[in-house]
Amino acid sequence: MDEVTGRTVMEDENVVSIPLLSLPNLLLVPGQTLPMHIFNPQLVAMMKNLLDKDNTFGVVTNSRGLLVNSEDDIKRITGTTCEIYSVREENQAGISTISIKTMARKRFQVLSLRTQLDGTRIGTVRILPDVLVPAYPRNALAECVRSSRLVTNHLQASRKLKECSRRKVVPSCSAWSSWVYELYNPYLLVAKIKRELKSWNNNLKTDMLPTEATEFSYWVTHNLPLDNDRRDSLLKMDCPIQRLQKQLEIMQKYGIMICDDCRTTIADKKDLFSMSLTGLMGAYVNPGGYVHETVTFHKAKGLRLRGPPSTEHSWFPGYAWTIAECEHCGNHMGWKFTAVNKKLVPHKFWGLTRASLRPSLKQDEDETLYVEK
Repeated sequence: MDEVTGRTVMEDENVVSIPLLSLPNLLLVPGQTLPMHIFNPQLVAMMKNLLDKDNTFGVVTNSRGLLVNSEDDIKRITGTTCEIYSVREENQAGISTISIKTMARKRFQVLSLRTQLDGTRIGTVRILPDVLVPAYPRNALAECVRSSRLVTNHLQASRKLKECSRRKVVPSCSAWSSWVYELYNPYLLVAKIKRELKSWNNNLKTDMLPTEATEFSYWVTHNLPLDNDRRDSLLKMDCPIQRLQKQLEIMQKYGIMICDDCRTTIADKKDLFSMSLTGLMGAYVNPGGYVHETVTFHKAKGLRLRGPPSTEHSWFPGYAWTIAECEHCGNHMGWKFTAVNKKLVPHKFWGLTRASLRPSLKQDEDETLYVEK
């Protein structure tokens, strides 16, 4: 694919007009990569036009897409801007198609909608800000406690978590106890979430993850296998601290993944692992142009396989895929991947779509054996 040069920077609170798309079951998170195969002539023409301008369009996160009945419906629509960074144009039998890779950049709120003569929906949108508060409020804890006890970077946060398990907390002289301020400390929240991730998968390289609170909160939002409602609620938060607090609560509370349709237990969070260098979840597009956000597990249960294994268009080179369905309701859950080359590790794993799953409380009494077919 050919690289697209240049960057379009949209400042917080700016009001801009951009083309809008609605993609099924897809809620984009800033920092996420979105691949697309486009066959629709209208969309192909729109993308070519964007390549001559600012390379930017928007993907809405509303469950109803761009179907609106009133002005209030319009203002409830949120989304994420996408910037094209790689493109390949093809012409087969006189049919023009285009493949692109985009990077999600900024959250936005739709203010108004209009439709062009060619059917393209244009939205006037406001770029939403991320409001990051300081680790400690001025003239409060900082003046009452020795500077050696304040947590103002990631190294101090890691040390603090280790110390908390070995000694009692020293009382604070401020209006609130120091532990109250620490509930809102971005460095401590990032360290706690990384520790929780390590408890899921000890092989996860947390030192390779983003360190800045806003960027890290988006990485977690993208990589946690959340249903659309929970992901949407996280994306609507303007404060990264609030986002990190909610993410930590979700990670500590939920232990299993269940079928989104019939609530059958499918996987345990401790079997989650990464087949990608960028994170636990990836967006993959099939030959028909449908985008699947896929998360990988070592084990799964409550699934049945349909059809023979195939290596055609496999997202993971060297692996054959087999369609996996929920054995109770028949919902498409994803695929089982089996290594064609026996030297590959792991020899097999499950790639399950985020749209088919939702997190749930762990049921310790459920001793159903995992699928090992």
